[in-house]
Amino acid sequence: MFIKLTKYAERKMIERGISMAEIEKAIKSGNKYIQKPNKIIAEHGYFAVVYKKVGNVHYVITVKPRW
Repeated sequence: MFIKLTKYAERKMIERGISMAEIEKAIKSGNKYIQKPNKIIAEHGYFAVVYKKVGNVHYVITVKPRW
């Protein structure tokens, strides 16, 4: 699995103290929901990862708190 972060997602990840390992775990085993038109939200623990999947690459758009 390949994970690529947008600059925005990278900044939010650092601000919120979320590691790459946590993002990978959320994508692999988190609860997933579709966000139209083509995004996936993976919730895990206290945060959610919004990403697009193109082939084997997961493009992370943002990382946000789960409220």
